[in-house]
Amino acid sequence: MSHGPPATATIRMGRHQLRLTNLDKVLWPKAGFTKGQMIDYYRQVADVLLPHLRDRPLTMKRYPDGVDGEMFFEKRCPEHRPSWVRTLRVRSESTDRYLSYCLVQDLAALVWIAQLGAIELHVPLSRRQSPTHPDAMVFDLDPGPPATIVECCQVALELRRHLAEHRLRAFCKTSGSKGLQVYVPLNRPVDYESTKRTSRELAERLRRERPELVVSRQRKELRPGKVLVDWGQNDQGRTMIAVYSLRARSQPTVSTPVGWEEVEACAEAGDPELLVFTADQVLDRVARRGDLFRPVLDLRQRLPDPA
Repeated sequence: MSHGPPATATIRMGRHQLRLTNLDKVLWPKAGFTKGQMIDYYRQVADVLLPHLRDRPLTMKRYPDGVDGEMFFEKRCPEHRPSWVRTLRVRSESTDRYLSYCLVQDLAALVWIAQLGAIELHVPLSRRQSPTHPDAMVFDLDPGPPATIVECCQVALELRRHLAEHRLRAFCKTSGSKGLQVYVPLNRPVDYESTKRTSRELAERLRRERPELVVSRQRKELRPGKVLVDWGQNDQGRTMIAVYSLRARSQPTVSTPVGWEEVEACAEAGDPELLVFTADQVLDRVARRGDLFRPVLDLRQRLPDPA
């Protein structure tokens, strides 16, 4: 084993120069996946990732010593940031103070964020131009063991059927951890109160129809073997793991867009491994299929009128 100095590099990205350090540091010990490999993943996936980050205040989940080490959430953009990293002041309801969040607007900013050891990237459902108006309604499907993503797929298919009744299209991505997330793009003026009300109504309808499979409340005693349909994510103060973000699991898994045919196949086969994707697999998928989540940015749909 080499005991030389940690690997470093100085790179130029457009007009900006970045110094990258500790590139040989292993962040995922079981996989031997290094910080340098993480930065390279984010560099290669940037074309499809950046549109989903742009203009959204970023919450970073940082693991300076790797996924087995201590973690901390960082909302405030570090003061030592380069002058070209843009920020956004956001008022915190809990503290009634303003924080300056990082905005990841370009490749250089994304690589700088990765250099910090920010493995996971979390963003809200709205952009800086209209912080009270979400672009999408979301259902975070979280399995309670022994349930897995297989049961999440079953619930997602039921949810798709109900959404279709209102002529709403939905798109899925894995959480990169245990669950599945269903996004309903809106991309027209709507407030969080409306998306929260509609998502709650649908979650409770699923619970009534499939009580053996679905819960719609967070209570732990309700959750074993069932899927929580978490409608509470439709809140201005909440964030979701960004699509294409790495996750701090034993392997470098990614929150990955999946087609409905893949959701159906997983539900039918009963094999949760069908919807586990690592960084290399995601880069291959993007090369072959492009950004399956692109419609979430572009598709304009209207919520049903309140009952």
